[in-house]
Amino acid sequence: MTYSICAHDETTGEMGVAVASRFFAVGMLVPHIRAGRGAVATQAFVNPLWGIEAADRLAAGYAPEDVVAALVAADKGHANRQLHMVDAQGRAAAHTGAECVDWCGHLAAQGVSVAGNMLAGEAVIADTLACYLDRADLPLAERLMTAMEAGEAAGGDKRGTQSATLIVHRDQPYPWLDLRADDHPDPLAELRRLHDVAHERFSIVAKALPTLQNPHGWLERGSIDREIREADDRRIAEGRESRSFGTPL
Repeated sequence: MTYSICAHDETTGEMGVAVASRFFAVGMLVPHIRAGRGAVATQAFVNPLWGIEAADRLAAGYAPEDVVAALVAADKGHANRQLHMVDAQGRAAAHTGAECVDWCGHLAAQGVSVAGNMLAGEAVIADTLACYLDRADLPLAERLMTAMEAGEAAGGDKRGTQSATLIVHRDQPYPWLDLRADDHPDPLAELRRLHDVAHERFSIVAKALPTLQNPHGWLERGSIDREIREADDRRIAEGRESRSFGTPL
């Protein structure tokens, strides 16, 4: 009932997961990332503990295929589960249980893994992967969204969609971007809107957050406010309205 993509951008070091499903709040259970170490998606008859343990094992340096083998061997429900991942070396591994609902399966290339179950057909993950590989010109977040839209155009979840999520980590333990449409008639389109809104203000403020390298963050607000005003001025000059539902400041 879900398809997802896990990816590592070797140029920026970013790790990301995008997922769509006919399941409420899919972003709560499916994606798991450890910055600079690995990105994981656990789905089908979902075991969220698989996602947590897989991400922790990747962070500890285990190879993806060894992580998959260990989790499958320890879980009696593995035949109903699906798991896939990619690490910071671009290595991918996956498991699609024999009892996952058709169409189900997984595909991978260097730095990216795609998997799905209860799909309209194999073209969903094939087109998702092909689109991701074709759009190396895009930043990771946009590349993941574009790939997911290609999968949706190929049929997506055969029951339709209800929720979607996009998570990207840079070099910090917390996400740089964590967007979720938990119950929406067109959740991938909603992710696009949220992505646009994030770049109106949030992505500027996020640069000022404390980091492991600078635990105090930016302590002077003037430069942040100035950059926000400049971004607003550019948007207005280009004739673009804000996509935010927030109360105007």
